[in-house]
Amino acid sequence: MKAALIGGDGTSLHEARRATERDRGHEAVVESILDFAAELRVYGEERFGEPAAAAGVAVPGIVDAERGIAVYAANLGWRDLPLRDLLTERIGVPVALGHDVRTGGLAEGRVGAGQGADRFLFLPLGTGIAGAIGIDGRIEPGAHGYAGEIGHIVVRPGGPLCGCGQRGCLERLASAGAVSRAWAEASGDPDADAADCAKAVESGDEKALAVWQDAIDALADGLVTAITLLDPRTLIIGGGLAEAGETLFTPLRAAVEQRVTFQKLPAVVPAALGDTAGCLGAGLLAWDLLATRAEPSAASPTSSEVTT
Repeated sequence: MKAALIGGDGTSLHEARRATERDRGHEAVVESILDFAAELRVYGEERFGEPAAAAGVAVPGIVDAERGIAVYAANLGWRDLPLRDLLTERIGVPVALGHDVRTGGLAEGRVGAGQGADRFLFLPLGTGIAGAIGIDGRIEPGAHGYAGEIGHIVVRPGGPLCGCGQRGCLERLASAGAVSRAWAEASGDPDADAADCAKAVESGDEKALAVWQDAIDALADGLVTAITLLDPRTLIIGGGLAEAGETLFTPLRAAVEQRVTFQKLPAVVPAALGDTAGCLGAGLLAWDLLATRAEPSAASPTSSEVTT
């Protein structure tokens, strides 16, 4: 778990981390979150002379942001958890709840790699692939809260089975997890991962180059579909696979460019905030919540801190 006190200008005033310890069970994880938030609020009051004004929380899985409910999170064992109400009761301030990838996208768009872009798409390439659609400083959730799930675009019909039940999904072929699986098989080393594959690519290993190019081609196919539908100005690529730097970005840009016809080619750039994006985005959610609750004549808050 990552937490921070965030100032009104989006800067981080204090950061802290704590093990999720999900092996203790879902109820213990919830209690840890509540305790962590309460401790951070007290720290903010003692250190900065005033309590947190609001809280923002980013969680994985399916999130009902309107009702403040963590609908489903497989890795944490949550179903229909009223996390917003639980936090509000514990720390006594307004709470905004958001999806981890979308809050990460919000931060990248406002204070990270997407600054100045009125339309962007944020894709973290990790164990899976998710996405966040940025439009004029906000993240589009979709009619049912599922917008941006680019990882489940089918790019290879009839391909390998995905956890969602479809075959040939983008995340099954181009995520860091997919590259790790493919390289472990190709190299004969069950412990090999995507980072090892990237190093082998840099050294010119032909097997690694084949695995890498397969992932690049699938990713480019998925991105061109997204470009055609969304016409973003910027594509922001993050997650573990993006840590390969130009080993990823140089061939990816070329592959996307080869595939576009009438579409306008967006800038393809690495994410700037790393694993702090979700935490910073949660803080921005909290400030947005305060802004919407302010009286029309009141200025936006600039001095209080928020917990995330």
